[in-house]
Amino acid sequence: MKTILTAALAMFAAGAAGAQAQSYPSKPVTIIVPFAAGGPTDAMARALSDRLRQSLGGQTIVIENVTGAAGSIGVTRAARSAPDGYTISMGHLGTHVINGAIYSLPYDLIEDFEPISLLGSNPMLIVSKNAVPAKNLTELIAWLKANQDKSTFGTAGIGSGAHFSGLYFQSLIGTQIPYVAYRGTGPALQDLVAGQIDVIVDQASNSLPQVQAGRIRAYGVTDTKRLAAEPSIPTVDEAGLPGFNVAVWSALWVPKGTPKDIVAKLNAAVVESLADPTVRKRLGDVGVDIPARERLTPEALRTLQRSEAAKWWPIIKAANVKPE
Repeated sequence: MKTILTAALAMFAAGAAGAQAQSYPSKPVTIIVPFAAGGPTDAMARALSDRLRQSLGGQTIVIENVTGAAGSIGVTRAARSAPDGYTISMGHLGTHVINGAIYSLPYDLIEDFEPISLLGSNPMLIVSKNAVPAKNLTELIAWLKANQDKSTFGTAGIGSGAHFSGLYFQSLIGTQIPYVAYRGTGPALQDLVAGQIDVIVDQASNSLPQVQAGRIRAYGVTDTKRLAAEPSIPTVDEAGLPGFNVAVWSALWVPKGTPKDIVAKLNAAVVESLADPTVRKRLGDVGVDIPARERLTPEALRTLQRSEAAKWWPIIKAANVKPE
């Protein structure tokens, strides 16, 4: 009798989960962006949200900016949300890999989330305020070395893309310039334009519009090829700092335990959205490289996340990076 009852309950649960997945989404879906509005992660979320809404049957997509601790506060909120597909965690290499080597997190970055899909990767730009006298990367490096006690780097906090890229940059050029932490690279970029800080190693999607408007100066892109959206910016290899190749990839996750059918529906919606010509142009215009179709599966994202943790965690721990 007990065996029959257990089997019946299992069948009921499976049926309920299937019905839930079929009706999903039946209310607004929230994407938690763990940085301030106006930054690169936020911009990517908003570039995707309209098309994602269409792919999910017209249901509203809400972008919620939850800032602090290099994104870990927003990721914590997502991790503690109900595993029903209505709260999505958006993040990148910093929030979903690097932070695991720096912060004592109340969640496991890999085991406590179900991956949905990789979204794209973004090389970094080395940019400065216009008042910095250097006109190329070699001159910038010389200027930074001569002004270590006077200059500042902007970041979105310890562990952010701008922070670990800046650490890598400074380790290569042999400087120890202090960092000014913001609640996102959006506010950091505003202060760079205003001349309050000197340099940011920033995601191209965030800083390229300001470079093109002439409000800040770019010295190199951390890729092996120039940006199609702005080919006048040399690669770091061309500019005199070979090997400084960094790309920040972004992706989406849901809390562990989210039904597989809902994960599959979300993945299909993302793949469809990234194939849209308008979305591709909007992301391509700011230097975002959209992955090939085979790299957009949940399994591919989990593999990428594990391999990046194996690469970066020893580097971050060896640098003895501590939370603020």
